Amino acid sequence: MPARAFLPQEVIAAKRDGDILSATQIASAVQGICDGSWSDCQLGAFAMASWLSGLNRQECVHLTNAMAASGTMLDWSGMALPGPVVDKHSTGGVGDLVSLVLAPMLAACGAVVPMITGRRLGHTGGTLDKLEAIPGYCITPDIQKLQQVIRQCGLAIVGQTETLAPADRRLYAVRDVTATIDSISLITASILSKKKAAGIDYLVMDIKLGNGAVSPDLTRATQLGCWIREVAAGMNMTCSALLTDMNQPLSSAAGNALELVQAMHYLRQDQCPPRLHQVVLALGAELLQISGLADDPAQAGQMLQDVLQSGRAAEKFGQMCAALGGPSDFISHFQNYLPAADCVRPVYAAIPPGELRYVEQIDTRALGWTVVRLGGGRAQPDAVPDLRVGLSHLAELTQPVTSETPLAIVHARDEGAYQRAAIAVREAFQLADVQPFAPQQILACLQAGHPHESKTWQPHI
Repeated sequence: MPARAFLPQEVIAAKRDGDILSATQIASAVQGICDGSWSDCQLGAFAMASWLSGLNRQECVHLTNAMAASGTMLDWSGMALPGPVVDKHSTGGVGDLVSLVLAPMLAACGAVVPMITGRRLGHTGGTLDKLEAIPGYCITPDIQKLQQVIRQCGLAIVGQTETLAPADRRLYAVRDVTATIDSISLITASILSKKKAAGIDYLVMDIKLGNGAVSPDLTRATQLGCWIREVAAGMNMTCSALLTDMNQPLSSAAGNALELVQAMHYLRQDQCPPRLHQVVLALGAELLQISGLADDPAQAGQMLQDVLQSGRAAEKFGQMCAALGGPSDFISHFQNYLPAADCVRPVYAAIPPGELRYVEQIDTRALGWTVVRLGGGRAQPDAVPDLRVGLSHLAELTQPVTSETPLAIVHARDEGAYQRAAIAVREAFQLADVQPFAPQQILACLQAGHPHESKTWQPHI
């Protein structure tokens, strides 16, 4: 006998009044999202009722499972893949190019990585936008092509297709305009429904906190990490969460092609920025351990170092790039393929000649919005980002600067855009006479299997 279909107003009223919704009520709501029988105003009311009354963890599990099942569910079990199916997800930051380098490193370590990623959201960067800078790279392959690339390369970094968790796509769009985007339970369901639909068994979350993060508060970031981990467990997905600092850009570049350049330098080991490397190793080592590919932190860290230094991680990225339509020699000749801005000029600190200052504070969110205003993001939903523009050679916290030290190099369309960005960059950096202490990059690890415990992270290498 089919399950009862509840009227929208029945479900909305129940949640408004603080009732715990049953799996059937939630399934009815998700069905209404998909078939259009729930209007946008009813969906907005449901989101607001959920925001005000809250969803408990079991309700969140029901909602996540229902949204995952609203479209195509990828199943890798019959493909005789060589390793566990894993993924990493970040809550978003500035200069955060971890996905571009960690996915091929994990694949080179023996994991299988079907990474469904997204576009820029607000001031934070999007991995999908960065990949669009590669000529010919197909960011939305059909399911058959995705499976082929996974079999061939062990990884694919692509975007959400129309058939993957479509209920989440519509609910997210309504949340975006109804002041319900910051509900922890709805954030959790949105993230995990896509991971469940992608067939992920093991997940590591990078929960950013700081002035450049969506969650600037440690308490809220910890709560989000615990929710995601516990709801994942309720869906038979093993998940750990790391809390990482976003009080400064994670890498020295912010902008689509510019971050891709830095990712290629990292994979080729031309450059190895310490803070970026620390986060990559921490996330990767945690995922290798929970998926059973490594026994302990030391072994996991050494595996990641080995695939970097041997060039196997770079080879994996190159294989994926070619398989998805990009240049076959991208790794070795990426400079020939990536677009460059017309106006590239440094921004210097306003310091008297001969004097020394130190970077004391960075308004990371402001730098992210500077990239958007340069054209690197979407001021309007239908805008096409300029993949060339952004900021590079960004100064770091505690760094000594003089009148001849660039705070950043601006990559702009023209002189006017450069001048406006230069003002914003200078305003984003606060300088001091005394060198401050360096901030801690990895703040905590909320480990899988311990839903109410966390530990201070220790280096794996």
